[in-house]
Amino acid sequence: MLRIRRQAVPEGGPGVVGLVRIDRRTKNLTKRLEPGDIAVIDHTDIDVVAAESLVAKRPGAVVNAAHSISGRYPNLGPEIIVAAGIPLIDDVGPDVMTALQEGTPARVHEGAVWVGDRVVAKGVELDAEQVDAAVESARAGLAVQIESFAANTLDFLRRERALLLDRVGVPDIVTEVDGRQVLIVVRGHQYKEDLAILRPYIREYRPVLIGVDGGADAILDAGYHPDMILGDMDSVSDRALTSGAEIVVHAYRDGRAPGLARVRALGLEPVVFPAAGTSEDVALLLADDKGAELIVVVGIHNGLVDFLDKGRAGMASSFLTQLRVSDKVVNAKGVSRLYRQRIGTLQVVLLAVAGLAALAVAMAVTTGGQTFYALLGARIDEILSWITGFFTDPRPEALASPVRWLL
Repeated sequence: MLRIRRQAVPEGGPGVVGLVRIDRRTKNLTKRLEPGDIAVIDHTDIDVVAAESLVAKRPGAVVNAAHSISGRYPNLGPEIIVAAGIPLIDDVGPDVMTALQEGTPARVHEGAVWVGDRVVAKGVELDAEQVDAAVESARAGLAVQIESFAANTLDFLRRERALLLDRVGVPDIVTEVDGRQVLIVVRGHQYKEDLAILRPYIREYRPVLIGVDGGADAILDAGYHPDMILGDMDSVSDRALTSGAEIVVHAYRDGRAPGLARVRALGLEPVVFPAAGTSEDVALLLADDKGAELIVVVGIHNGLVDFLDKGRAGMASSFLTQLRVSDKVVNAKGVSRLYRQRIGTLQVVLLAVAGLAALAVAMAVTTGGQTFYALLGARIDEILSWITGFFTDPRPEALASPVRWLL
């Protein structure tokens, strides 16, 4: 677990000192964040994925212009950051996004952000107790969110009925999916652990590998090659895009596709899939429509808090999409939790003893095994005789006996 050491700064005073890295989009910020930097974000309700990506970069501190826990729902991101020992300065106000400049040295101490001898922003440094209290208080707001979720779901179903129920608008693709199993990878919560658990499955079944945006890089990092990359192309690397995978650009319903220009600039001609909802939802619908026998998902949002993390606009899409393909979907997260069990030393020893005993019994009923036991018994008798003779008749030829036995 990461622990940030608060060191005394001779000229500037106590606190955490580092270079400012600032961005309104957390996932863009983490691409250039270095260990010890001060991450400045504007992220209301920090979700688990954003928190884990920040912690992985080992910043000196995280300064949030917005409320890290607004009370809308019990998001778990702040807890992850604080538990990692990283100072989290909450609700410093939107002016910090313009008051600080990228690469400027700054100091964070007791909720204040200093540049030189001037305080440019001030908020509240959250500790574990404050985070726990805020999360508990936010649970009371779940009822309101669920009501909004229900209304939003009905509205989304009316707008996207043709795609969800009638499969209208799904484009043709080159990748052969019909009758095969599909593994969809999203760079979400604990995706690395889930991919590691699935190694035997991937080796045996060789499913179609679909990376959703940065999930394509996760597939490459795990030692595989994606068959397809689907998304708006805002968080996938050029390395993944040029890996030979088929590219499907997720476009808005009105046809706008911000990622299309980037893909074409690499000399690639992608398939365009206009659809509402999130890219991971579109990947599920595409795999189902093209005849996937089974769909295994890694890092995908599938719980109430996960849906809320996506915001109200994405909640209905994910819920209805997963309901639509529920008879085919297996979530790898459940598999990883199932295998995450402790095996005691005693259990391992007993298992080894049982295995050796079974082997010994099996050998005893065969001719070769009986011969082996006879020879082993003769050797043991010779050793015992030598040991006895060593004490009763310590002659040179008796001492040489074990040498002959070893040779």
